[in-house]
Amino acid sequence: MFDVFGFYKFKKLKLLKKNRIILQNVFIKHNIKGTLIISKEGLNGTISGKSKDIYFVNKKIKSLFIIKMFDSENLSKSYFQPFHKPKIKIKKEVVPMGLNIFSKIKKNNHIEPSNWNKLIKDKNTFVLDSRKPFEFEVGTFKNAINPSVDNFREFPKYLKKLSKNKSIAMFCTGGIRCEKASVYLEKRGFNNIFQLKGGVLNYLKKVKQKNSLWKGECFVFDNRISVKHNLEVGSYLMCSGCRKPVSPKDKKSSKYEEGVSCPRCYSKLSEAQKERFRMRQKQINLAKKAGKRHIFQKHY
Repeated sequence: MFDVFGFYKFKKLKLLKKNRIILQNVFIKHNIKGTLIISKEGLNGTISGKSKDIYFVNKKIKSLFIIKMFDSENLSKSYFQPFHKPKIKIKKEVVPMGLNIFSKIKKNNHIEPSNWNKLIKDKNTFVLDSRKPFEFEVGTFKNAINPSVDNFREFPKYLKKLSKNKSIAMFCTGGIRCEKASVYLEKRGFNNIFQLKGGVLNYLKKVKQKNSLWKGECFVFDNRISVKHNLEVGSYLMCSGCRKPVSPKDKKSSKYEEGVSCPRCYSKLSEAQKERFRMRQKQINLAKKAGKRHIFQKHY
């Protein structure tokens, strides 16, 4: 059993290169895998490992960057290691939006999962899914609107069109994208912005399915592909042709071929690409048959 720990913190950070080297060694020593992004404005990470190692690394990150508490954190379990390797990257921004956050973030607009349903049921609330279109297709909240923006840098163009007359309830996977979008809107005079505390993952963990307004599953950026209520591993797979999630319905299509294509990319791939992917899938199948572990398997 592995712990999957997601977290972020907006805070002015220093010694990025030095701390990156220290953490790289710590990750390797404690067999931690996943991604950590650090920048001058803060950090954002989702990492996985054994409980005692995650506990140690959590404390180490906080001590290195002098952090008392993360702005948000989420812990879930996985029966398999959902990441291939450790990655620690230095970026200009933790979320690429052309806006650095150095000021203190308001916390009174963070809505607990237990109060979220009441907010988004209100007819005067505009429910904004700030994730990418393919994430929206996997699952979302009832009545949510997605701006269909593939690159988050283009998100501000959409935000400028929003009305200041309605309350805006934003959500994303873990909360960090909404955090940045919320600051952007506040700087432009919006006073009615609310965001789901801890994101969809926190909601699915704390709200029982019978009381939930969430429809579908939630895409995650690791080998679990998607999660359901109580953060159980979902039913989606990853298409090897376009690297987009494949639903159980997609798998029934004649355009779906395991390890090769799905209905979304079947017509876009050349025959040479498909043949190359078939050769790769053949190697995966041989590894499975021999009882060996392969990095492209979802469960191992």
